[in-house]
Amino acid sequence: MSRRIGLLSVAVLLSVSACGGGGGTGSGTAKKADSGPVKGGTLTILSNQDFSHLDPTRNWTMPHMDFGIRLLYRTLTTFKAEPGAKGSEIVPDMATDLGKSAEGGKVWTFTLKDGLKYEDGTPVKAQDIKYNVERSFAPELPGGPNYAQLYLAGGEDYKGPLKGKHLDSIATPDDKTIVFTLKRPVADFSYTVTLPTFAPVPESKEAGAQYDNRVFSSGPYKIEKYDRGKELVLVRNENWDPATDTVRKAYPDKIIVKQGLRQTVIDDRLIESRGEDSTSVAYVDATTASLAKVLPKPDVKSRLVSEISGCTDMIGMNTSKPPFNDPKMRQAVHFALDKQATQTAIGGPAMAEIATSYLPPAMSGGQKQDTYALPATGDVEKAKALLGGKTLDVGMTVSTGEKNLGEAVQSSLKRAGINVTLSPVDPSVYYDTVGDIAKTPDLFTYGWCPDYPSGATFLPLLFDGRTIVPKGNSGNVWQYKDEAVQKRIDEIQAMTDPAAAQTAWVELDKQVMQASPAVPFAWKRKPLLVGKDVTGAFGHPVWAGQLDFAVLGVKQQ
Repeated sequence: MSRRIGLLSVAVLLSVSACGGGGGTGSGTAKKADSGPVKGGTLTILSNQDFSHLDPTRNWTMPHMDFGIRLLYRTLTTFKAEPGAKGSEIVPDMATDLGKSAEGGKVWTFTLKDGLKYEDGTPVKAQDIKYNVERSFAPELPGGPNYAQLYLAGGEDYKGPLKGKHLDSIATPDDKTIVFTLKRPVADFSYTVTLPTFAPVPESKEAGAQYDNRVFSSGPYKIEKYDRGKELVLVRNENWDPATDTVRKAYPDKIIVKQGLRQTVIDDRLIESRGEDSTSVAYVDATTASLAKVLPKPDVKSRLVSEISGCTDMIGMNTSKPPFNDPKMRQAVHFALDKQATQTAIGGPAMAEIATSYLPPAMSGGQKQDTYALPATGDVEKAKALLGGKTLDVGMTVSTGEKNLGEAVQSSLKRAGINVTLSPVDPSVYYDTVGDIAKTPDLFTYGWCPDYPSGATFLPLLFDGRTIVPKGNSGNVWQYKDEAVQKRIDEIQAMTDPAAAQTAWVELDKQVMQASPAVPFAWKRKPLLVGKDVTGAFGHPVWAGQLDFAVLGVKQQ
């Protein structure tokens, strides 16, 4: 896939993955995790929102996915905890290696390490991973990564294990071995199993939708307390064995997530960095107004982590009903949008580059693609011509942190006769709103990031009409269906030459851009403030520039 990203100011929806290097405009020097951190202390995470989902089956949104994978559960493989290009490399996590493929990449076998345990000391078994992968098919547990549905053989009519049925294409010949049989060869399946779908959940701990409230830990921390929307407290999982884990350093003794704070309050507290705020980090992006306070102060600027996100932020349109079931109406939005204004709304050129394609430059050979070659401020007259003299009255859903962005879209589209009514919703329910096909608004913000550097984790998830589901819809939230596009996706996925496939993905990007189910408007950096006594802070290139929780620590007072 690729994944959704967290909302603006919290950023616009992924939230994803960069193939960029460490550091960047306004960022401090990226530090390696073990260049100073020590065991002990309490790390505080300041957030304006609750987690959408911590259940690994349903966790497909940044930064929630990074948080879960690094702190609460492990996967078969995972990404290195390093800034820059090194962070895009995978290493074994629960598995002893990166998997062994057979039958040309259609069958993949993983063997579990010795010494893997849950928080109660019981062993992690291959059957627990099988069970969690099966859970990702359950309509009762929507919203998570859908690679298993796309890749596993025999899953077309499978509805998950909650009623006792299991999937034959996942075999567990013993407690240490898991074998996946795929519909077709997938050369990069070692990367696919970095996703939380491939974390373990014992069947005995099944709690349906309530599993979100108390996940059973296989990682370095376990949940001590979770008062939803207010506070989450993590303490050490004493049964996690660091000898089995080369990535997670687990420096703090305790991690406290304080939720429901105003983003401006979070920023101001971290700018001052006093008391416990000196050992705190921001969970979501600093606001544009806060960045104006940060950048002129070298001491504070040095504590701003601002990695390239590698994600594409878009204005999506509901293509399933009027007016945006008409390609001309969608193109009118594309031409009318003032991307310079949206860039200003999210922090200006220092924090975002204007996007002109769905694939970010890192996924198109480093070259920026530009199908329409429009002025940055749009082409209002062309938009009016596409509208044919009509005016449109449409609604747009934004998160409560996206007021400036929503108003920039509203103002720019009004120039062409598209009148937009804004409807703000809380970030914690944003994805559930746009991902319910009965509730999908006319317009909305959405972002996408590749799970790893391949067009296969981007365009198919966004524009293949066969991936649409009624609830928990992820990726193709615009409900775009085009049989020619779907046929071309199948042809590219069958290619065995990665370079040829990547060229083909770039060409498909241009084809879909002409249909305009969404308008790409920004490739952003992710500005995150940290306290002066936090160590190991850098934006991870695969997780949308989000802080890598695997290696954060605090200085001893």
